[in-house]
Amino acid sequence: MKKMSHGVLGGLALLALASAGCAGKPAAPFDTLKNSQLIALRLQNYEPPTPPPGAAAPQGGGLIPGLPPEIQSWIGQGAQGLQQLIPPGLLPPGMMQGAPAAPAAPPVDQTPRFHGFRILQQTPVMDPDLKDDLAKLFGREKNFYEKHANCLYAEMGLSFTSAPGAMPNDTLISFSCNQVAARNYAWPHPQTGMKPDTVQDLSEIVGKLWPPGT
Repeated sequence: MKKMSHGVLGGLALLALASAGCAGKPAAPFDTLKNSQLIALRLQNYEPPTPPPGAAAPQGGGLIPGLPPEIQSWIGQGAQGLQQLIPPGLLPPGMMQGAPAAPAAPPVDQTPRFHGFRILQQTPVMDPDLKDDLAKLFGREKNFYEKHANCLYAEMGLSFTSAPGAMPNDTLISFSCNQVAARNYAWPHPQTGMKPDTVQDLSEIVGKLWPPGT
């Protein structure tokens, strides 16, 4: 009986160690992120359409005309005391106070873009602790669930390569739609919606990537 007990206990101990090891390692490709070249990007989640020639600019404050409801709701929540969950500077300039009509588009659009979204700022991430935090955040299934809006207006992007010359692993992050989307790789988890704790943790990381006023 004693030998059986020791055997059972030994098996349980090995199982616990194996489970801890699996839980501690981020899912691919995020398991390579800490040692990869990583670029974080601030993106403009929405661009108002160019008004027809001769159209009058809207008067007064308020949100940009035609702003998708998901973004309006996101901004409204921030204005009601949840601004700390919206990283400072992540919104395009003027979006909280209203913005004038967009100027006429140039003949050739040479705006830098990331999977279709205008790049507002891009930052190489050198801090190994920040890279490790991002790897754990995106590489663990427990940080995501099924709740998200049926849209993708990305305010942030991540791009990293796990090997020289390899195709980058690109991720679009939409706070307004509360979900993420993988580009150039297979998303490792069943769900793409960010849990509230995930949003808060990511907001804190963004505040370190782009401190207020930068």
